[in-house]
Amino acid sequence: MSAQLECPSNDFGSQTKIITFDCYGTLVDWYEVLTREATIILDAHDASDVSAESIVERFSIHSKRLTADKPHRMFKNILRIGFDDAFGEWGIAANRDELDRMATAPANMEPHRDVPEALRLLKTRYKLAIFTNSDDDLIKPTVERIGVTFDYVITAEQARSYKPSREIFEYGYRQMGVTPEETVHVAMGMYTDMKACHELGLRAIWVNRRGENGNPDWRPYTEVRDLRGATDLLMA
Repeated sequence: MSAQLECPSNDFGSQTKIITFDCYGTLVDWYEVLTREATIILDAHDASDVSAESIVERFSIHSKRLTADKPHRMFKNILRIGFDDAFGEWGIAANRDELDRMATAPANMEPHRDVPEALRLLKTRYKLAIFTNSDDDLIKPTVERIGVTFDYVITAEQARSYKPSREIFEYGYRQMGVTPEETVHVAMGMYTDMKACHELGLRAIWVNRRGENGNPDWRPYTEVRDLRGATDLLMA
């Protein structure tokens, strides 16, 4: 049973034409792959006083600053700079090849097990879109691995803006030719996605895969454990 929190409307099917998804973490194994790659680098530097999970957490903090900076940086550069800063906090000087490894890791991410079947079911009723803080070339192989055709893939590179900024959402709605009221946003990101949904007044489903605590300041949203939970709500 999916945990229900506040939501602008529990009637997710009402007026909805397109379901928009965050990709990294929501649909594919973001944390798992980044943690694995960070572990390889830590082992190469014989760094035993810091965990790969801590490196990824510090990158997430640095990325908030980097994605807010102007002019727009490509996401591959944000990955390089953010992980360079994260490793550097523990005195680890990651080399160019190692930082390139982190920057290209998203291209190798596989879908979570529940994702393909859930998306195929949703596609029988809705159009599907991805709104991602990524580059066009970086997201392409990841979307191909999911194995379900999306009607739209909206990237930060196209919008020249990163979530949680409203610009990428507004750009996406213009490209798709719909109003925000005709969409529901499904995402794992609390800061990158639920914050934006709160500020824009969007109907939102938070996919809480990691058992985290949500931010009550960014309600309303409906919380589910995985994409099956989101599909149950959207197909009801």
